[in-house]
Amino acid sequence: MSVSEEYAPAGPSAHEVFNKVPEVTAYFWIIKVLATTVGETAADFLNVNLGLGLTATSAVMAVGLIAALAYQFRTDRYTPWIYWLSVVLISIVGTLITDNLVDNLGISLVTTTVAFSVLLALTFAAWYMSERTLSIHSITTTRREAFYWSAILFTFALGTAAGDLVAEGLGLGFGVSAVLFGALIALIYIGYRSAVLGPVLAFWAAYVLTRPLGASMGDLMSQAPADGGLGFGTVATSGLFLAIILSLVVYLSISHVDLEQQRGGTA
Repeated sequence: MSVSEEYAPAGPSAHEVFNKVPEVTAYFWIIKVLATTVGETAADFLNVNLGLGLTATSAVMAVGLIAALAYQFRTDRYTPWIYWLSVVLISIVGTLITDNLVDNLGISLVTTTVAFSVLLALTFAAWYMSERTLSIHSITTTRREAFYWSAILFTFALGTAAGDLVAEGLGLGFGVSAVLFGALIALIYIGYRSAVLGPVLAFWAAYVLTRPLGASMGDLMSQAPADGGLGFGTVATSGLFLAIILSLVVYLSISHVDLEQQRGGTA
């Protein structure tokens, strides 16, 4: 699912860079789903298995994310390893934000799902009013990149809340939830291919839904059979998916198959 849209002027005050995100290929979606799964299982591993607790885990991961994004913003073009490291870390932090709201503060999954939906919508509205585009092929200024990563964070937090709401709140279980979200993504792809959905809308709708898909897959694999999972555990699941992500990122760094035709300057 590719997003191709003309660039819109960002304004003279924005700092211009090359496009900072990869081409949307099958590799993009594979790594995205794996990253969302790691976000779920790694958060559980640090919080439960290592006994750090939600507060300490959240603090450690937030520091790591800030460091990764600081480096990401300093680069002037898409670099696979730092981009995907940022995605993995923001996936974990997004999961932890929702977990803190639900587990520590007692806010319901319905409320968090609605709240993050509103925050994501407001982010898109502010982004579009400022830049006149939501295309990921136009992340060519620091201002647009700030909107982009803000939207990414809210998609992960929203996806975590929505996934938990469907799997646990509605009692559908992890397997059924994974099938449900996978089917919704397939419908979006069909809508995109048949030109019913525009490329930007299709991309962001699929991006949101890959989060609960990956979370459901992670829970299905890692949770004990008594809890509806397959019992592989968070260590094995996180390790396997991280190894696959690393292998794919190395491949992309060498092959450059996800590198767009970069443009500098104002388009």
